[in-house]
Order: sequence, then C-alpha cells, then structure tokens
Amino acid sequence: MKLNYQLFPDGADVNNHVTPLLIVPGLFGSISNWRSVAKQLSNTRTVIVVDQRNHGRSPHAESHSYDDMVSDLVELCRDLQLASIDVAGHSMGGKVAMLLALHHPDLLRSLVILDIAPVAYSHSHAPFLKALQDIDLSTLESRGSADRALRDAIPDTSTRLFLLQSLTGSPGNYKWRLNLKVLHDYMDEIIGFPDIDAHSEVDTLIIAGADSTYLRSGHHARLSELFPRSKFATVASAGHWLHAEQPEAVIKLMENFLQK
Repeated sequence: MKLNYQLFPDGADVNNHVTPLLIVPGLFGSISNWRSVAKQLSNTRTVIVVDQRNHGRSPHAESHSYDDMVSDLVELCRDLQLASIDVAGHSMGGKVAMLLALHHPDLLRSLVILDIAPVAYSHSHAPFLKALQDIDLSTLESRGSADRALRDAIPDTSTRLFLLQSLTGSPGNYKWRLNLKVLHDYMDEIIGFPDIDAHSEVDTLIIAGADSTYLRSGHHARLSELFPRSKFATVASAGHWLHAEQPEAVIKLMENFLQK
C-alpha cells in the first residue's frame, strides 16, 4: 500500500548524509499529531511521518494486520530508496516499528519505542470505535454535536477531542478518516502481539511515560530479550501520550540518542 507521508522540513532530501527518521503514529493517530515534534527533530535530520493504513489520508483497506503495516513501511522505504533509517513508533506504531526491526534489521540503524510493550493488552478500544460508528453522519450538524453525542460513551474530553480530529467535512458531507469497521474487526490483533522467536541487534531506546500503564518495569525483560542493545528512559509527568504531554523531554531524549 502507498502510504500518505510528509517530509520535514518540507521538500527535504531523504538521501542526504544524515540517516532519516521515520515516525510511525499509533492507533487513531496521524501526521497531524506529530507535526510539531517532527518540525523540531528536523533541525538535524530529515523526518518522515506516515499515516498508517486506515488512518489519516492513507488508503483504506480490508485488513489491518501487523504484517500489513510492516509491509507498508518496507514499501515506502523502497519507493523512497532508503537504504538505512532510524524508526520511532508510538503505541500501535511502536509495535509495528518493533516488528520492522525484528524482520528487517538491515534496514534500521536505530529504533525508538514510545510507551508500548511487545505484549497482548487486556483493554480494548472497540467501544470507542462502536461509539464513532453509531453517529449518523448524514444528520450531523457540527463537530460540536458529534462531541456531545460521544460524551456518554467517551467521558474523557481529551480522548473525545483526539478522536474527533479524524472527523472531516461539513454538514451533510462528514466522513471519518479512520476506517472504523476494519479497525473494530481487527482490534484483537491490534492489542495483541505476534509470538515471535527472534531478536534484533539494532540500537534501541525505549521511552515510557511515568504515569502510563502501557509500559512498566515488568515489561523490560521481554524487551531486552527482543532488543539486547536497548536502553530505557522514563518521562516524568507524562502518560501514554507522552509526546503530546511532555514534547520537549521526549525530543531531548530522542535527539541525544539519535546523535550518538
């Protein structure tokens, strides 16, 4: 699949002397969520941010497996003629980045994993997707009315506003950039992680949000098995969306790691 992507800075040369950084957003995320971070990181290197399949401006597909998402990134690297890249992935994008490093280690110079572990999680975002699907877009009057319709199912305001970033259009012509049905159908696979017997010698930085439950010290052993050349860092006063809550701290950690 040909993914939508954006280069930072605009029109940058992806094949200059500095290894480019590829950023892979998580579930429900898109290029727009990473734009400010990418702009700052692009002061020292070319940064490529993608919309994953069934997200943002990338095409919709009938499947959403991790094999699919890894293949999409390999295809992008081939199209851009990238022989070596640094990869950073958050949440679901972090799992994709891990599998890319495990299956295609020669493609990566280094790896940054943001607040996710290579494990199956018990919680599911299926109720969020069901709530979005239940909105009748044909009668939707405004984004505000969509927000009100979601309050009972998604009481957290920041979560609602984040999800509503994927609502585009105007009254009578609203649509979701998210492929709601396919993401719902593949939720068990998305929250899981393949049973893999492999490891990667790629230099790896693993960053956790101190207030997040997604990546805890109990996950370190498995991460170290898969990525023996890994280092761990924690960002204070940050949850799962650490790059939005503490962007300067995340950028500093990433820059120091990538420059070494």
